[in-house]
Amino acid sequence: MIPEDIRFRLLRLLEAEPNLSQRQIAAELGLSLGRANYLLRALIEKGQVKASNFRVSRNKLAYAYLLTPSGLEEKARLASGFLQRKLAEHAALQAEIQTLQREMQRADNATQERRGR
Repeated sequence: MIPEDIRFRLLRLLEAEPNLSQRQIAAELGLSLGRANYLLRALIEKGQVKASNFRVSRNKLAYAYLLTPSGLEEKARLASGFLQRKLAEHAALQAEIQTLQREMQRADNATQERRGR
């Protein structure tokens, strides 16, 4: 099972830069080369990505990883979930920042009161 965030980031990367090598994909996503290979194969098996070999390339191992219509649909679905999670994280961070700001203000007020005595 591929975590949704990694799958979304991979599909997004492939859509933006289909000519990346597996080594470049692994580096871009912070994954091992073996993990990147595994993820690409899984997406190819699901029919979400198609690997096309460059026949005119000097490097016969060069591929273009193209999103299929199914891959584009999956990317859109994952983008929605990713956005919802990030918005929830943002709201939680804002609440934590407000709490810390109130605590700091109380601490500043207490310090000023002690100095005023």
